[in-house]
Formats: sequence, structure tokens, C-alpha cells
Amino acid sequence: MARAMYEYTKTVLNKVSFDATLFCKEVQKAAKRLLPHELEELRIFINSLIYEQPELNQCLIYLKA
Repeated sequence: MARAMYEYTKTVLNKVSFDATLFCKEVQKAAKRLLPHELEELRIFINSLIYEQPELNQCLIYLKA
């Protein structure tokens, strides 16, 4: 089930990537829900989104623990 949550999180982040504030809120939620190794995968995924939309860079602080 945890893997399903990771895939769902990626889907949501793709859909809200147009708004950096909303994107950051979803990243915060994901940081609470996902397992540590999934957070590392999520960081890689977010970095690929940041390459296309640099304004999302501010949200990486929520993944650094």
C-alpha cells in the first residue's frame, strides 16, 4: 500500500505543479506520509520537475530532515 501512496503523491504533484504554494503544501503532506526511501525517490522526481519549472525549487526544504 505504501507504494500506492508514493504513486498517488507523484500524480498529485504533477497536477498541482502550476502553483508553487499548492505544490509546497502537497510536498509537506508527502513528507509526513511516505517512507524514508520513498522520500529519496520523491526528491529525485521533484528535481526533474524543478528542471522544467525552477519556481518549485523552494519546496525542497520540506524534504530535508
